[in-house]
Amino acid sequence: MTANWEKIEKNVGVLEVEVDAEQVTVALDKAFRKVVQKVNVPGFRKGKVPRGIFEARFGIESLYQDAIDILLPEAYTKAIDEAGIEPIDRPEVDVEQFGKGQTFKFKAKVTVKPEVKLGEYKGLVVPADDADVSDEEVAAELERLQQRHAELVVVDEGQAQLGDHTSIDFEGFLDGVPFEGGKGDNYALELGSGSFIPGFEEQVVGLNIAEEKDIDLTFPENYQAENLAGKAVVFKVKLNEIKRKNLPELDDEFAKDVSEFDTLEEYKADLASKLKDRKVKDAELARETAIVDKATDAAELEVPQVLVDTEIDAMLKDFENRLRQQGMNLELYYQFSGQDEAALKTQMQTDAEKRVRNNLVLEAIAKAENLDVSEAEVDEELENLSKLYNRPADELRDIFAANGYLESMGADLKVRKAVKFLVENSKQA
Repeated sequence: MTANWEKIEKNVGVLEVEVDAEQVTVALDKAFRKVVQKVNVPGFRKGKVPRGIFEARFGIESLYQDAIDILLPEAYTKAIDEAGIEPIDRPEVDVEQFGKGQTFKFKAKVTVKPEVKLGEYKGLVVPADDADVSDEEVAAELERLQQRHAELVVVDEGQAQLGDHTSIDFEGFLDGVPFEGGKGDNYALELGSGSFIPGFEEQVVGLNIAEEKDIDLTFPENYQAENLAGKAVVFKVKLNEIKRKNLPELDDEFAKDVSEFDTLEEYKADLASKLKDRKVKDAELARETAIVDKATDAAELEVPQVLVDTEIDAMLKDFENRLRQQGMNLELYYQFSGQDEAALKTQMQTDAEKRVRNNLVLEAIAKAENLDVSEAEVDEELENLSKLYNRPADELRDIFAANGYLESMGADLKVRKAVKFLVENSKQA
């Protein structure tokens, strides 16, 4: 087999491959054994039709596509190894020649990982954030805990306020006609949460219990439902119930209720200690991020959009999983936020491009510094995952290997090593 690689654009090239005729013969034999199991020929059982009779009846050409499907993946894999390229997307394949007794010739247009020209990445000077904890920060943390442990109490009279938990009935009308998805009964709404389209919750503020009101609103121009986008509507709203937070006193009893400490002062000291630990970790992470960003900014590379699109898809999937944990899904999110998938992906574009750029630079640094990952390090990572998922490490290895994840795990570990290398070789201002 021969393979010739020629670059035609920055990250795109053409791979010309020629496979020996002997391998074509082997592939045709395999294709026949596969296809003959499915054909019906009078006088023969399935799978028992002689090759000569099969070819006379159906033609040798009937085996070509199956033979190509058998031969192409292996030939392509060997060709990219021989050419020393790293594809980042599915190739566009054009078969130029295939037949009995002939070589197999094909061209593959391939998008490859971009070249990275590294700038300065050793001895980077990056300051560390202050990790001291102030009394005001401890007080703010106590207030958050106080809010978290507040009791919701039904309010018998008075007007709805921002922060209240309400129950409402509502129905939306467009040009006097109810629109789909615009009705809710005894809907739980925290005023100020931003759950509804802009302007809705603010107009519920001030209502009395059992009071009804017409709320005039205009849907955002980018609202998911095209029939409502940019349209003026009226919501008929009735306030059914108000629940308001009753905050507990910040005293020794509060400390006993929410912690293992007997006094508020002991609890505050523990909070200060934990806040300190958190700020130290946050400062370390912020400095690490700044170092990686500085190394990336110093490098020269062009990021292919296909990698950015792949990262956006991964980010969208992660976002969807987080929504599920909160009892939501993407459709509900789109409805409440007025966005659609295209708008959300556009919003993720900049962050996705930065992630891809950082990753490419870190991979280049790992290569430049020969930061390899040993089998022992992979085993250690599998052991850590074993504890996380409560499954044997050997079982996880088999699952990862079967799904092609071991290679990506090694790549992730290599990137982590590159980050560690940058931090260890940096200077603190």
